Amino acid sequence: MAKKTVASLQTSSKRLSKAIKMVKSPKTGAYMFVEKIMDPSKVNDFLAKK
Repeated sequence: MAKKTVASLQTSSKRLSKAIKMVKSPKTGAYMFVEKIMDPSKVNDFLAKK
C-alpha cells in the first residue's frame, strides 16, 4: 500500500495538507486513490488507517 503526503496548501490563516492513499477495493480487487485535504497534524492518523 503506497502512502504519500503531497503539497502543503496554504489558505489565508490555515495551513492544510493534501494526503493521497492507495487502497485496494475488497469488491473488485482494484486499487483506488483516496485524497483528502486536512490539517497537517492529522495526516499520519489518516495514512495509518486501513
